[in-house]
Order: sequence, then structure tokens, then C-alpha cells
Amino acid sequence: MLSEQPSQPESTWMKIVRLLRWDKPAGRLILMIPALWAVVLASRGNPPPILIGVIILGTLATSAAGCVVNDLWDRNIDPKVQRTRNRPLASRALSVNTGIVAVVVSLLCAWGLSLYLNPLSFWLCVAAVPVILLYPGAKRVFPVPQLVLAIAWGFAVLISWSAVTASLEPATGYLWAATVLWTLGFDTVYAMADREDDRRIGVKSSALFFGSRAADAVGLFFLGTVLLLAMTGVVLELGVGFWLSLVLGAIAWAWHYLQLRPRNPHPATYGRIFRQNVWIGFLILIGMVLGTFHLAA
Repeated sequence: MLSEQPSQPESTWMKIVRLLRWDKPAGRLILMIPALWAVVLASRGNPPPILIGVIILGTLATSAAGCVVNDLWDRNIDPKVQRTRNRPLASRALSVNTGIVAVVVSLLCAWGLSLYLNPLSFWLCVAAVPVILLYPGAKRVFPVPQLVLAIAWGFAVLISWSAVTASLEPATGYLWAATVLWTLGFDTVYAMADREDDRRIGVKSSALFFGSRAADAVGLFFLGTVLLLAMTGVVLELGVGFWLSLVLGAIAWAWHYLQLRPRNPHPATYGRIFRQNVWIGFLILIGMVLGTFHLAA
């Protein structure tokens, strides 16, 4: 995979944009999707517009904080990895102090937005912070650090759902579990691109943990995602629009599995599959909106 290298001299602000990963929208959108899934389903297709705005801004703030925390943890590791060696903290284009300020500002923005939420949602936001801050360290001690990231992603479902209903229900659990498995799937694909570098420097990842069966693990994660989304649809009695989107998503995930099956896929395959999962997530979101029309009525 190509390294994250700027194509021309940058201003300090552009370096900060890269630090926050706002130049790479796929990673920001893929966190936003489960939150939007939850707010649409919890509201039965009629989410408050202000809440949607809070959720969108909140995911941008928390994902920015998570990215900078990750880069602070990895500032001495990233220079050894082809894909990450030109990140602003790894290349010393920005200082550690700048990174710390960026984390604090991002978390303060998220905190300000969380004040709009009800007490249950607010405390779920608080519970998510340690997971976000500790995830980058998991790759040093935990064999499947992507699971920690998946749990962090799952908080987007719990926070957004409870922001609508001030409670959690069985469907919330199914959607949460679907999000965790989906995240394990696409982030294991992402980690497959870095296997050689991670093995060389001693960093753990799900791609290394599953070894030659990594593609099969991804296939099972995506299959579990489909089954849990289906259970969510059954419990909520979603309409045909949802089921059509889920079938199309399942076909796309099956195609991704088949692309990963060869022993040495083209290096570009991993990044392409990751980006395509953004579109699959939005496809299913559209299906959820369509599938709740009869409920909203």
C-alpha cells in the first residue's frame, strides 16, 4: 500500500487536517454509519434533525480524538511502517504537544455535544472514552486489538440509540453485536495490508492472529453481521427496503471474502475493500430508512 505522503509542501493547518484524518473521509464515515443506523432504527424512521446533527459532529470529534491518540501512541512505530511513516507525528512534522492539544480540543468538543444528550447517553459517552484512549495500546499486549476497536465502534450504537429512547432494548443488542462483527471484519482486512511490517516490529493484530485463516475469519465476521442485522430487522419488523439492502450487502461481503481468498491478493485489494464497506454501510442505512416507512406511519 502507498504511504500516507503529502503530494506538496503543507501549511501547519493542512498538517493538522492530516493528523485528524479529515483528509481521509472513509474512516470518519465508517464510524458515523453505525450511529446513524441506531438513530434511524431507535426513532422508527423519524429521528430528530438536531440529534442527527449532534451525532454527526460527535462522531467527527471522537474519531479525530481517536486518530490523534493512536498517532501519539505509535509515533515511534509508525516511521517503521510504509503506510504510516509520513503521518505528521511519525515524521515529526508536528510536535507531541500539538497532538496533545488536538486530543484535548477534540474531546472537549465531544463533551460539549454530549451535554445535549440524556443522562444514559451521556454516561455511555463517558464510558467510551477509556476504550478510545486505550485502544492503541492494545496492539502491544492483546492478540486481537481490532476487537477493542470494535467495542469502541459499538458505543456509537449504544449512545445514539439511547439518545432517542433513553433506554436500550433487545434490538439494540443485535445492532451492537452486528456493528462489532462488521468492524472486526473490515478492520482485519485493513490490518492484512500491514502484516509484514507488524510482524517485523512486534505489533499484534487480528490479521496476524488468524494467520493463513484471516480471510476465513473475515468471511465469518461478515456472515455474523448479516445474521445479526437480519435479527434486528425481524425484531423491529422492518419492511422490504431493508431486506433488499441487506441482500445486496451480503452479496458484496461475499465478494470481498472471495477476493481475500487467494494467498497473495493484490496489495490494493485491502484498501479498496475497506472503502467499499463505507458504501455498503450507507446502502444498509438507506434500506433501514425505507424499511421503517410503515413504522413511522
